[in-house]
Amino acid sequence: MVTLKIDGREVQAEEGKTILEVARENNIYIPSLCYHEEVTPYGACRLCLVEVTGNGRERLVVSCLYEVADGLKVKTNSERIAANRQMIMELLLARCPNNQAIQELARQLGVEKTSFKLDDNQCMLCALCVRVCQEVVGVSAISLVNRGVDRALATPFYEPSDVCIGCGSCAYVCPVDAIRFEDIGDTRYIYWPNNKMEFKLKKCKTCGNYWAPEKELEYIRKQANLPADAFDNCPDCRE
Repeated sequence: MVTLKIDGREVQAEEGKTILEVARENNIYIPSLCYHEEVTPYGACRLCLVEVTGNGRERLVVSCLYEVADGLKVKTNSERIAANRQMIMELLLARCPNNQAIQELARQLGVEKTSFKLDDNQCMLCALCVRVCQEVVGVSAISLVNRGVDRALATPFYEPSDVCIGCGSCAYVCPVDAIRFEDIGDTRYIYWPNNKMEFKLKKCKTCGNYWAPEKELEYIRKQANLPADAFDNCPDCRE
Protein backbone atom coordinates (compact mmCIF):
# COMPACT_ATOMS: atom_id res chain seq x y z
CA MET A 1 0.00 0.00 0.00
CA VAL A 2 1.07 3.58 -0.63
CA THR A 3 -0.08 6.81 0.99
CA LEU A 4 -0.72 9.94 -1.05
CA LYS A 5 -2.72 13.13 -0.86
CA ILE A 6 -5.46 14.09 -3.28
CA ASP A 7 -6.70 17.66 -2.90
CA GLY A 8 -5.15 17.70 0.57
CA ARG A 9 -6.94 14.53 1.62
CA GLU A 10 -4.75 11.62 2.67
CA VAL A 11 -5.69 8.32 1.06
CA GLN A 12 -4.18 4.86 0.86
CA ALA A 13 -4.02 2.88 -2.35
CA GLU A 14 -2.68 -0.32 -3.79
CA GLU A 15 0.58 -0.07 -5.69
CA GLY A 16 0.07 -0.18 -9.44
CA LYS A 17 -3.28 1.60 -9.41
CA THR A 18 -3.68 4.84 -11.30
CA ILE A 19 -4.61 8.20 -9.82
CA LEU A 20 -7.98 8.08 -11.59
CA GLU A 21 -8.79 4.65 -10.16
CA VAL A 22 -7.88 5.74 -6.64
CA ALA A 23 -9.80 9.01 -6.96
CA ARG A 24 -12.94 7.15 -8.03
CA GLU A 25 -12.57 4.67 -5.20
CA ASN A 26 -12.56 7.64 -2.82
CA ASN A 27 -15.45 9.53 -4.48
CA ILE A 28 -13.18 12.27 -5.81
CA TYR A 29 -14.43 13.53 -9.17
CA ILE A 30 -12.09 13.71 -12.14
CA PRO A 31 -13.79 14.14 -15.54
CA SER A 32 -13.05 11.58 -18.24
CA LEU A 33 -14.64 10.40 -21.47
CA CYS A 34 -12.26 7.71 -22.69
CA TYR A 35 -11.82 5.65 -19.51
CA HIS A 36 -13.51 2.32 -18.76
CA GLU A 37 -12.45 -0.08 -16.03
CA GLU A 38 -12.74 -3.13 -18.32
CA VAL A 39 -10.13 -2.04 -20.87
CA THR A 40 -6.56 -0.79 -20.95
CA PRO A 41 -6.29 2.98 -20.27
CA TYR A 42 -5.58 4.99 -23.39
CA GLY A 43 -5.36 8.65 -22.38
CA ALA A 44 -7.16 9.86 -25.49
CA CYS A 45 -9.47 12.59 -24.20
CA ARG A 46 -6.92 14.19 -21.81
CA LEU A 47 -9.76 15.50 -19.65
CA CYS A 48 -8.51 13.58 -16.61
CA LEU A 49 -5.44 15.80 -16.33
CA VAL A 50 -4.29 16.38 -12.76
CA GLU A 51 -1.39 18.25 -11.19
CA VAL A 52 1.09 16.10 -9.31
CA THR A 53 4.00 16.93 -7.04
CA GLY A 54 6.60 14.26 -6.39
CA ASN A 55 10.38 13.97 -6.27
CA GLY A 56 10.63 17.74 -6.24
CA ARG A 57 8.73 18.11 -9.53
CA GLU A 58 5.33 19.62 -10.23
CA ARG A 59 3.65 18.79 -13.50
CA LEU A 60 0.43 17.92 -15.29
CA VAL A 61 -0.20 14.23 -15.98
CA VAL A 62 -3.02 12.11 -17.37
CA SER A 63 -4.51 10.48 -14.28
CA CYS A 64 -5.82 7.38 -16.09
CA LEU A 65 -2.24 6.42 -16.98
CA TYR A 66 -0.22 7.76 -14.04
CA GLU A 67 0.33 5.29 -11.21
CA VAL A 68 0.15 6.35 -7.57
CA ALA A 69 3.30 6.53 -5.46
CA ASP A 70 4.09 6.99 -1.80
CA GLY A 71 4.14 10.67 -0.81
CA LEU A 72 2.59 11.86 -4.08
CA LYS A 73 0.51 15.05 -3.89
CA VAL A 74 -2.31 15.44 -6.36
CA LYS A 75 -4.49 18.41 -7.27
CA THR A 76 -7.55 17.60 -9.33
CA ASN A 77 -9.00 21.06 -9.96
CA SER A 78 -6.44 23.85 -9.72
CA GLU A 79 -6.67 26.93 -11.95
CA ARG A 80 -4.02 25.47 -14.22
CA ILE A 81 -5.96 22.23 -14.62
CA ALA A 82 -9.25 24.04 -15.17
CA ALA A 83 -7.72 26.16 -17.94
CA ASN A 84 -6.30 23.10 -19.68
CA ARG A 85 -9.56 21.16 -19.44
CA GLN A 86 -11.50 24.09 -20.85
CA MET A 87 -9.16 24.26 -23.83
CA ILE A 88 -9.60 20.51 -24.39
CA MET A 89 -13.37 20.92 -24.21
CA GLU A 90 -13.21 23.72 -26.78
CA LEU A 91 -11.36 21.39 -29.13
CA LEU A 92 -13.91 18.62 -28.55
CA LEU A 93 -16.76 21.07 -29.10
CA ALA A 94 -15.16 22.15 -32.36
CA ARG A 95 -14.93 18.54 -33.53
CA CYS A 96 -18.40 17.50 -32.31
CA PRO A 97 -20.43 20.72 -31.95
CA ASN A 98 -23.80 18.96 -32.11
CA ASN A 99 -23.06 16.11 -29.74
CA GLN A 100 -25.25 16.43 -26.64
CA ALA A 101 -22.93 14.51 -24.29
CA ILE A 102 -19.99 16.75 -25.17
CA GLN A 103 -22.13 19.88 -24.92
CA GLU A 104 -23.28 18.87 -21.45
CA LEU A 105 -19.79 18.12 -20.14
CA ALA A 106 -18.51 21.36 -21.65
CA ARG A 107 -21.12 23.32 -19.69
CA GLN A 108 -20.14 21.49 -16.50
CA LEU A 109 -16.55 22.58 -17.07
CA GLY A 110 -17.53 26.19 -17.78
CA VAL A 111 -17.34 26.13 -21.58
CA GLU A 112 -20.34 27.46 -23.49
CA LYS A 113 -18.78 27.82 -26.95
CA THR A 114 -15.57 27.19 -28.85
CA SER A 115 -13.26 29.64 -30.56
CA PHE A 116 -12.09 27.01 -33.04
CA LYS A 117 -13.48 26.24 -36.49
CA LEU A 118 -16.47 23.91 -36.27
CA ASP A 119 -16.50 20.45 -37.79
CA ASP A 120 -19.48 18.08 -37.96
CA ASN A 121 -18.53 14.82 -36.22
CA GLN A 122 -20.21 12.71 -33.56
CA CYS A 123 -17.20 10.47 -32.79
CA MET A 124 -14.59 12.05 -30.50
CA LEU A 125 -11.97 9.35 -31.28
CA CYS A 126 -11.67 8.06 -27.73
CA ALA A 127 -11.13 4.50 -29.06
CA LEU A 128 -13.18 2.92 -26.26
CA CYS A 129 -15.15 0.95 -28.83
CA VAL A 130 -11.96 -0.27 -30.49
CA ARG A 131 -10.45 -1.41 -27.19
CA VAL A 132 -13.62 -3.18 -26.05
CA CYS A 133 -13.93 -4.97 -29.38
CA GLN A 134 -10.30 -6.10 -29.18
CA GLU A 135 -9.79 -6.77 -25.48
CA VAL A 136 -13.21 -7.87 -24.23
CA VAL A 137 -15.08 -9.24 -27.24
CA GLY A 138 -11.93 -10.45 -28.97
CA VAL A 139 -12.81 -9.90 -32.62
CA SER A 140 -11.25 -6.52 -33.61
CA ALA A 141 -14.01 -5.54 -36.01
CA ILE A 142 -13.29 -1.80 -35.93
CA SER A 143 -10.27 0.44 -35.52
CA LEU A 144 -9.02 4.01 -35.80
CA VAL A 145 -7.66 4.73 -39.26
CA ASN A 146 -5.67 7.52 -40.93
CA ARG A 147 -3.82 10.33 -39.14
CA GLY A 148 -4.20 13.96 -38.16
CA VAL A 149 -7.41 15.67 -39.23
CA ASP A 150 -8.37 12.58 -41.24
CA ARG A 151 -8.35 10.31 -38.17
CA ALA A 152 -11.57 8.31 -38.04
CA LEU A 153 -13.29 5.25 -36.63
CA ALA A 154 -13.91 2.67 -39.33
CA THR A 155 -14.25 -0.94 -40.30
CA PRO A 156 -11.48 -2.34 -42.54
CA PHE A 157 -11.55 -0.51 -45.89
CA TYR A 158 -14.85 1.09 -44.79
CA GLU A 159 -16.61 -2.13 -45.81
CA PRO A 160 -18.98 -4.25 -43.68
CA SER A 161 -16.82 -6.21 -41.25
CA ASP A 162 -16.62 -9.98 -41.71
CA VAL A 163 -15.68 -10.54 -38.07
CA CYS A 164 -18.23 -8.30 -36.34
CA ILE A 165 -20.70 -10.42 -34.37
CA GLY A 166 -23.28 -7.69 -33.78
CA CYS A 167 -22.98 -7.76 -29.99
CA GLY A 168 -23.33 -3.98 -29.63
CA SER A 169 -20.52 -3.68 -27.07
CA CYS A 170 -19.13 -0.73 -29.00
CA ALA A 171 -22.43 1.13 -28.61
CA TYR A 172 -22.73 0.26 -24.91
CA VAL A 173 -19.35 1.81 -24.04
CA CYS A 174 -19.42 4.82 -26.35
CA PRO A 175 -19.42 7.82 -23.97
CA VAL A 176 -20.99 10.21 -26.48
CA ASP A 177 -23.52 7.94 -28.24
CA ALA A 178 -21.70 8.16 -31.57
CA ILE A 179 -22.44 4.46 -32.10
CA ARG A 180 -25.91 3.03 -31.69
CA PHE A 181 -27.91 -0.06 -32.51
CA GLU A 182 -31.55 -1.06 -32.66
CA ASP A 183 -33.45 -4.31 -33.02
CA ILE A 184 -36.35 -4.19 -35.47
CA GLY A 185 -38.26 -7.40 -36.05
CA ASP A 186 -35.76 -10.15 -36.77
CA THR A 187 -32.84 -7.80 -37.52
CA ARG A 188 -30.30 -5.84 -35.50
CA TYR A 189 -28.92 -2.68 -37.06
CA ILE A 190 -25.61 -1.22 -35.85
CA TYR A 191 -24.79 2.32 -36.91
CA TRP A 192 -21.15 3.45 -36.85
CA PRO A 193 -20.05 6.93 -37.95
CA ASN A 194 -18.84 5.56 -41.32
CA ASN A 195 -20.85 2.38 -41.80
CA LYS A 196 -23.96 0.38 -41.01
CA MET A 197 -24.39 -3.37 -40.57
CA GLU A 198 -27.31 -5.75 -40.23
CA PHE A 199 -27.49 -8.98 -38.25
CA LYS A 200 -30.17 -11.65 -38.19
CA LEU A 201 -31.57 -12.23 -34.71
CA LYS A 202 -32.09 -15.64 -33.12
CA LYS A 203 -35.70 -16.73 -32.64
CA CYS A 204 -36.53 -18.47 -29.36
CA LYS A 205 -38.00 -21.92 -29.99
CA THR A 206 -40.30 -21.61 -26.99
CA CYS A 207 -41.72 -18.07 -26.96
CA GLY A 208 -40.93 -17.07 -30.54
CA ASN A 209 -39.25 -13.79 -29.59
CA TYR A 210 -36.13 -12.58 -31.38
CA TRP A 211 -33.52 -11.95 -28.71
CA ALA A 212 -29.85 -11.84 -29.85
CA PRO A 213 -27.79 -11.87 -33.05
CA GLU A 214 -27.26 -15.39 -34.38
CA LYS A 215 -23.63 -14.55 -35.18
CA GLU A 216 -22.96 -13.42 -31.61
CA LEU A 217 -24.53 -16.53 -30.12
CA GLU A 218 -22.58 -18.82 -32.42
CA TYR A 219 -19.36 -17.03 -31.50
CA ILE A 220 -20.08 -17.48 -27.78
CA ARG A 221 -21.07 -21.11 -28.29
CA LYS A 222 -17.81 -21.94 -30.02
CA GLN A 223 -15.70 -19.99 -27.54
CA ALA A 224 -17.33 -21.81 -24.60
CA ASN A 225 -17.50 -25.17 -26.41
CA LEU A 226 -21.26 -25.46 -25.85
CA PRO A 227 -23.62 -27.89 -27.59
CA ALA A 228 -25.29 -26.87 -30.85
CA ASP A 229 -28.67 -26.30 -29.18
CA ALA A 230 -27.28 -24.19 -26.30
CA PHE A 231 -29.07 -21.04 -27.43
CA ASP A 232 -32.25 -22.45 -28.91
CA ASN A 233 -34.20 -20.70 -26.15
CA CYS A 234 -33.95 -17.14 -24.85
CA PRO A 235 -32.83 -16.48 -21.25
CA ASP A 236 -36.44 -16.14 -20.03
CA CYS A 237 -37.44 -19.51 -21.43
CA ARG A 238 -34.35 -21.27 -20.12
CA GLU A 239 -35.23 -20.49 -16.50
